[in-house]
Amino acid sequence: MNASNINSTAVHSLLQRVVLLRVGEGRALIWAAAYFFFLLLSFYFLRPVREAMGIAKGVDKLPWLMTATMLAMLVANPVYAMLVSKLARRRFIPIVSHFFAANLLIFVFLFKFLPEHGGTVLGYVFYVWLSVFNLFVVSIFWSLMTDVFNEDQGKRLFGMISMGGTLGAIVGAATTEALSRGSWGIKLEPAGLMLLACVGLELAVMCMLRVAANFNLSASEQTVKEPGPDFRQGFRLILGSSYLQMICLFILLFAVTSTFLYLMQADIVARSFTDNAARTAAFARMDLWGNVLTLSLQLFVTSRLLRGLGVSGVLLILPLVTITGFGALLIWPGFAALAIVQVLRRGLHYAVDRPAREILYINLGPDERYKSKAFIDTFVYRGGDMLGVWIPSLLAWLAIPLGIVALSTATVWLWVSAALGRSLQRRSSE
Repeated sequence: MNASNINSTAVHSLLQRVVLLRVGEGRALIWAAAYFFFLLLSFYFLRPVREAMGIAKGVDKLPWLMTATMLAMLVANPVYAMLVSKLARRRFIPIVSHFFAANLLIFVFLFKFLPEHGGTVLGYVFYVWLSVFNLFVVSIFWSLMTDVFNEDQGKRLFGMISMGGTLGAIVGAATTEALSRGSWGIKLEPAGLMLLACVGLELAVMCMLRVAANFNLSASEQTVKEPGPDFRQGFRLILGSSYLQMICLFILLFAVTSTFLYLMQADIVARSFTDNAARTAAFARMDLWGNVLTLSLQLFVTSRLLRGLGVSGVLLILPLVTITGFGALLIWPGFAALAIVQVLRRGLHYAVDRPAREILYINLGPDERYKSKAFIDTFVYRGGDMLGVWIPSLLAWLAIPLGIVALSTATVWLWVSAALGRSLQRRSSE
């Protein structure tokens, strides 16, 4: 045996131990992780642009922008459902990506030739558009993953696939910062970052087509079925399924608690640091350690935790951490407590909670995975954002502390998580 064969065998043996990889899964795992890498790479080229445009005319505009985003989701979902109903998955998934890339080219033209765009109507339109784009492409990505991989594979491999997205987010954020500052001798305006995002999207499509070639990974009959012709079926399935309704409530409460924590973060950071440079550094530290924790968990913990506790057990982790975190912030409302809570919550969400959440859809039909799921991941999620950003205004008027309501909401979320886990176990035993 030559040296190259020895090295190949050693690498494969290491992957089997770390990733719990089995024979025949390596190629699909690599292409799936690459697909997610390029999706989040393209998004993180654009996210800083969105955030700057969203607050250009004041933070008080954010509640209205989130409300506009939810209304945009309400319009986009029927259009998406009609596309899914008419085209096979191997066709409509690339079409959606090409459509968003074409939108970006239009924005490039508009931002390049309209002199006043920062914080204007065009900037707000881009803010809403990117919020729609991100949720749709990620939802579609995970819908395809639930087609390609069965439940056992999902428990073993979804953590590593998520790691591809985490790496894409890190590379995208670092590249955007460097190119925005001109650190590499090249300084790009928002239009240039949009062109880079187009390239990332097209590379994601190439990876998606390679993933589609591995549909034979799962022996389940559901993988060869396409969504039905009725574009309203996804919403009807939600109305008729207590299981999907529990998933809706789980996502809604996750989004509400996330927005509550976001608002607490803004207040604590503003009180703890006096200048923008210190505040930026504080946010950067939380992002850095959150990404470090995410990668560590995805590499060494996620698959083993999903196989050990099961999806039902894993669904309880983030609500428990959130309850503990809100309680800690009520007692110690300082930056140190905030940083610990944010890092733990972000790391556990992206590394553990999100893969478990996607496994919930694996044993459902194609209409539920591509229509109901898209509605839940977009409209319901943004509905939670909207509630989370408007509720504090009502609480302030009623003189009710946000921390108390946040802790109560997280407790309800824990109860919903337990109920969803029981529902999953009943479905699995049938």
